Amino acid sequence: MSDTSIAETIAQVPLTFSDWQPIRHIKDPFLKDLSAVTRIGDCLFLACDETASVERLRRLDDGSFGDHRHFILDALVDLPVGADGEMDIEGLCAADGFLWIVGSHSLRRSKPKRDENDRTKALQNMEEIEREPNRYFLGRIPLVEEAPGLFSLAQSDGERQAAWFKLSKKQSALERWLAADPHLGPFLDIPSKENGFDVEGLAVHGNRVWLGLRGPVLRGHAVVLDLEVKQKAPNRLKARRIDGERRYRKHLLDTRGLGIRDMRFDGDDLLLLVGPTMSLEGPAFVLRWRDAAHDKASGVIAPERIETVAELPYLLHMDHPEGIELWPEAGAGALLIIYDAPAPERTDPGTSTVRADVVGPSRVRPR
Repeated sequence: MSDTSIAETIAQVPLTFSDWQPIRHIKDPFLKDLSAVTRIGDCLFLACDETASVERLRRLDDGSFGDHRHFILDALVDLPVGADGEMDIEGLCAADGFLWIVGSHSLRRSKPKRDENDRTKALQNMEEIEREPNRYFLGRIPLVEEAPGLFSLAQSDGERQAAWFKLSKKQSALERWLAADPHLGPFLDIPSKENGFDVEGLAVHGNRVWLGLRGPVLRGHAVVLDLEVKQKAPNRLKARRIDGERRYRKHLLDTRGLGIRDMRFDGDDLLLLVGPTMSLEGPAFVLRWRDAAHDKASGVIAPERIETVAELPYLLHMDHPEGIELWPEAGAGALLIIYDAPAPERTDPGTSTVRADVVGPSRVRPR
């Protein structure tokens, strides 16, 4: 990260949501709280971190995305507390005929709500740490091509079935595997945004599922977990033992203190969107981990294998980059970026439209 390519906005892509009636109790979910994106054919699948659903938009003739369809996930998979429980979906990845989905696997501390409470009550509020069982979901759902380039979700499609890792109201499989981990175990009981355990990146390569952690960041190093997945039984996924007795590999990358916000494979390289791990305002970068797909052992990745692709524009209190996707039609290296807390000029509440950026590296500035 010694040199920085300043990202140039090549284009903007309007995303229009119309099928929002089922979750109208959440204020502006798609204009303010988009948290993940992936593309297959002419479709974008996106998620809002306050729901238990995913959204499909279809590419229209003018290059925008609309024709919104809302998929309630409780109709396709078993969730511990059903459709009303927030999943905090932070990663989506379309791969090999499936849509992969991961929740944050994180705890949440209650907000003080100082505008509603006196100082004592606000302090008491912040004692409360909540565990939302639906947040611990990790699984996949079959993608079915209804028409050329148009995909929907189905519980099953022939021999392909929706399947997920075991989770319950009290514990998930991933929590159980990590409980004794010397690096990560101590952070499982710390809320997200406080350098606690927090999954925000998801990428799939063959039978390997990669999870990027926003937190914890360890001595400036972000963590990527790498699982080899098999289907154990109908509707059930399991990770193989691949690192001694562990069911995951653990890769540490020097990101200079930034956590992972999203990931996407580009060939055998893994692109990482990184930004602040805690509730801070700060810059975001896209990094390239060279030849990541061939790393078959846990360890600290050599710094020379991590390149800075782009520094994303930074605005105070708005436009926080949350998701990336390859956008090859805009040229080599182009990426689609979606944002949390988008700037007002990026949204049109009247039409439920928010504009994503297509960016590409332009010039290099010494840091």
